[in-house]
Amino acid sequence: MITHLKSAKDDERSDTLLVFLPGAYLKPDEFEREGFISAVRERHLAADSLLVDADVSYYYDQTLSERLHADVIEPQRAKGYKSIWLVGISIGGFGALIHELSRPGSVDGIVALAPYLGRRVLGAEILKAGGLRAWQAPAGPLPDEEVDRKLWPWFQQYLEPQKSQSLPQLYLGFGLSDRFASNHKLLADALPEGRVFTTEGGHDWPQWRQLWRNVLDVLPLPSLGRSRAPSATRAPAPRMTSSAKPWAIAA
Repeated sequence: MITHLKSAKDDERSDTLLVFLPGAYLKPDEFEREGFISAVRERHLAADSLLVDADVSYYYDQTLSERLHADVIEPQRAKGYKSIWLVGISIGGFGALIHELSRPGSVDGIVALAPYLGRRVLGAEILKAGGLRAWQAPAGPLPDEEVDRKLWPWFQQYLEPQKSQSLPQLYLGFGLSDRFASNHKLLADALPEGRVFTTEGGHDWPQWRQLWRNVLDVLPLPSLGRSRAPSATRAPAPRMTSSAKPWAIAA
């Protein structure tokens, strides 16, 4: 994977790294064009930004998690980054989530903005069951192409205080008119208060920009001039069809 590093401060590396995963058919430099990097700098956060060219081919051939780990996460840990967050938009948000599913404990936090969360038919099944709190996950092994059926049971762990302690902090943002909003609302029910952000509008950059700025205001990231905040590490979550792989179809 090709990456582009944007340092928080010229000629100085931070201890914290934000890894940005684009949506389908979007280019990594669009994060910079749309103000995501400048928003980090405006807040004087000691967090470097890494733009990753993770195009849809990685999702279609199901190598996203493998390549992200080998080409990005492990090399950046080796460079000395103590805290790594994944920030993904649309299918990039999905990529961040399935990476943690396949490589548990590899990152410290995830920001998923308008993420693709799997097939709508599965979301409808969960809703019919009474939501994520009531839904019973299928038993037994599942086909690899049904990764969304593996993802939702993982989300359920955020409902359990003990299990949630070992999970990365997860922040969700979405537009209320987003085409994936029905699934977003199901996930929102599993997350602690203060971890879910919404805005008017649909599935596009104006909404993602606003959501990112809102989320960034509360992320437990260090400020320039001081050491990494202890809260940036994992902490207990407070309570409050076609021949293509189905999960690869998203915008």
